[in-house]
Amino acid sequence: MVKERVILGIDPGTIVMGYGILRVEGNKPKLTAMGVLQLNKYEDHYLRLRKIFERVLGLIDEYHPDELAIEAPFFGKNVQSMLKLGRAQGVAMAAALERDIPIFEYAPLKIKMAITGNGNASKEQVAGMLQHILHIPDASMHPQLDATDGLGAAVCHYLQTNNPIAEKKYSGWKDFIAKNPKRVKE
Repeated sequence: MVKERVILGIDPGTIVMGYGILRVEGNKPKLTAMGVLQLNKYEDHYLRLRKIFERVLGLIDEYHPDELAIEAPFFGKNVQSMLKLGRAQGVAMAAALERDIPIFEYAPLKIKMAITGNGNASKEQVAGMLQHILHIPDASMHPQLDATDGLGAAVCHYLQTNNPIAEKKYSGWKDFIAKNPKRVKE
């Protein structure tokens, strides 16, 4: 029986929040949806937080994710921006907690590294690699890169948790070879 799971990835923001829904059947990830929540039309910061909470609850109720992967705020020079970003992340996390969804947090550098192999990759490079990895047609790519950033969090989580080598603990190469004789060519 093929095990299926759904991962909701979120790139939090108080101006634009990006999200991606990844469905994993067995060992194969597939894009289900991605998009953004535009918040710049709301002047009130607290109303923006409410809209984030409501949208994340809506995504959870629609797609029934098993896990939430969310980009962690990074330390920036503007303390006020970082504080607002942290609030946006906290509200998205609260929505997941409201529905008993486990939360996994990833630093932007870790997400970029998992997707592209380069922690300093641009948003465009991340989007391009996600398009390649998930075989997303050009017409289905979202014009705003916040959407692919949210999807990137989901794919990063998939890669972190679907690694067959990471599931097993090995004391070294000899132990790996002894436990995986069919994977080793002589």
